[in-house]
Amino acid sequence: MGNLTATRPPQPWTAPTASDPVAATLRLPGSKSMTARALVLAALASGPSTLDRPLRARDTELMAGGLRELGSHMSISDDDRWLVRPHPPVGPAHVDVGLAGTVMRFLPPVAGLAAGRVTFDGDPHARTRPLGPLIGALRALGVRIDAPPAGSLPLVVQGAGRVTGGEVVIDASASSQLVSGLLLAGPRFDRGVVVRHQGPPVPSAPHVRMTVQMLRAAGAAVDDTTPDAWAVEPGPLTGRGWEIEPDLSGAAPFFAAALVTGGEVTLQGWSRSSLQPVERLRELLHRMGGEVTLGTDGLRVRGTGAVRGLDADLSDVGELTPVLTALTLLADTPSRLTGIGHIRGHETDRVAALAKEFTALGADITESRDGLEIRPRPLRGGTFRTYADHRMAHAAAVTGLAVPGIEVDDVTCTSKTMPEFPALWSAVVTGKN
Repeated sequence: MGNLTATRPPQPWTAPTASDPVAATLRLPGSKSMTARALVLAALASGPSTLDRPLRARDTELMAGGLRELGSHMSISDDDRWLVRPHPPVGPAHVDVGLAGTVMRFLPPVAGLAAGRVTFDGDPHARTRPLGPLIGALRALGVRIDAPPAGSLPLVVQGAGRVTGGEVVIDASASSQLVSGLLLAGPRFDRGVVVRHQGPPVPSAPHVRMTVQMLRAAGAAVDDTTPDAWAVEPGPLTGRGWEIEPDLSGAAPFFAAALVTGGEVTLQGWSRSSLQPVERLRELLHRMGGEVTLGTDGLRVRGTGAVRGLDADLSDVGELTPVLTALTLLADTPSRLTGIGHIRGHETDRVAALAKEFTALGADITESRDGLEIRPRPLRGGTFRTYADHRMAHAAAVTGLAVPGIEVDDVTCTSKTMPEFPALWSAVVTGKN
């Protein structure tokens, strides 16, 4: 007889509707982007490193697991502090990338340094995420890679124990991670690396700046004075302690709750010299009607009782698009969000998914190649599909604050970056946080 155990589909989650203005002070889990970069830099360093308040979620555990497969010691049992003891990358190894863009783009350059064969694969949709430019760049730098003609997963890196490095030209218009992956491993290449971008603008530029700043903090020499070019000198990386900031993208739905309900949310633990685009988020929320302040107690957003429409180019902060889309649907004037064509290659085609799911709830929303036009009108409850995308679940949760009966088909996808999101969100909305 065959296996009679069927996999049960996840139970729908009803997004809670706010009956009163939210009032919450909380500290969110660490930044996924910072945690991922710190793990890679720690694994390539000359001595041990610690990560304080890292993000424990599927993406970061997959990153730690991939680096462990490549030989580094990862002690991540303590939620508040992780310890990394580096080891020269070795093969054979297999890296499960899940659906994490950071893992599939940051670890192939590291695998090139391994002496042995390293295979990469992940969730089915991971095979559709843009990877071709990175594969081509690594081949140009001397790394042998076997991959499908389309330049996607699954792939095999035939590590030679070293990477020659040098100068490479890449079209990183699909994802800034294509640049960051090369830069992070660059100090360990024989000749370092010079990455020159040619093509439409690199999206999410603040993430490349974060990579550069963290490389410098680990002792690397990086020159980013030339537009669309980054040069990393060969040399050792220093083991160190990394203080991980709260995750800005994960904070966005909680800040949106303040605007939608006319309430106030304070998130603790923000640095005045943040590596994340905090100022950009502050500007966007202010334009939509929020009062945003950064003080010693944290980053505070206060709603004014009205949500204004937004006309904005989000090419630098595409991760915020789902939550901002939900906000614009609840605004008092039309909105236009542009510069987001690259998020079609994220966990799902977010532009198409947002248009489809919100249209099903009665929204007047028009999709273009790189944007969305939103004309607010009353919405109705209904099932909101996430397509295994955590940011889609966040958008549904924000909508549910004002629209009763929003049923999220799979809220467990939020475990990708914030496993506690459903419980934490419900506590904030009901005032039980």
